[in-house]
Amino acid sequence: MSRHVIIVAGGKGLRMGGDIPKQFLPVGGRPVLMRTLETFYTFDPSIHIILVLPVSQQAYWKELCDTCHFALHHDIADGGETRFYSVRNGLAYVKGEGLVGVHDGVRPFVSHEVIARCYEAARQKKAVVPVVEVVETVRRLTEWGSETVPRSSYRLVQTPQVFDAALLREAYCQKYTDAFTDDASVVEAMGKKVWLVPGNRENIKLTTPFDLKIAEVLV
Repeated sequence: MSRHVIIVAGGKGLRMGGDIPKQFLPVGGRPVLMRTLETFYTFDPSIHIILVLPVSQQAYWKELCDTCHFALHHDIADGGETRFYSVRNGLAYVKGEGLVGVHDGVRPFVSHEVIARCYEAARQKKAVVPVVEVVETVRRLTEWGSETVPRSSYRLVQTPQVFDAALLREAYCQKYTDAFTDDASVVEAMGKKVWLVPGNRENIKLTTPFDLKIAEVLV
């Protein structure tokens, strides 16, 4: 089955505390977003990469590509008002049958093993997300304070979340609600089951300056 990946990169980097959107920040001397695209290309050079960027950032991205001699082929879709609409715009570039992964542009350290696991499982299960175990104690806020909950009942969700293309198109025909926090939640809203596969701990989402320090070590 043909493989596609929609890489969503619409962040403004406010929690990074700088003017440059976080997906363009250098890690090991190379922009984060380039590292992410390269991870999927080196996994499968034939994978169809669709990058979703706000229109206001596309000229800067092309500038970066020229400066860094980044010639890896990819389509560019316009970012939407929310992640939901960004993914929907990216889906317009997926034609026919196949498997579609949706990945955060600021997760450059997903392993090839996890990517392979997600796509392979999605061939049969049709809706798959990678997860890792919660290693810290978790407390749930209540109206009277808080209480400990069993961490073994919870998992931390990563990307790529991989789906059958027809299923994902159908899911994104739904009306948007605030309950849609990721692609799995959009699919689940149709009553479809989402399956879990093991992720990799290094597959962190670069959101804060501390995350960038970890990224430099991982590089």
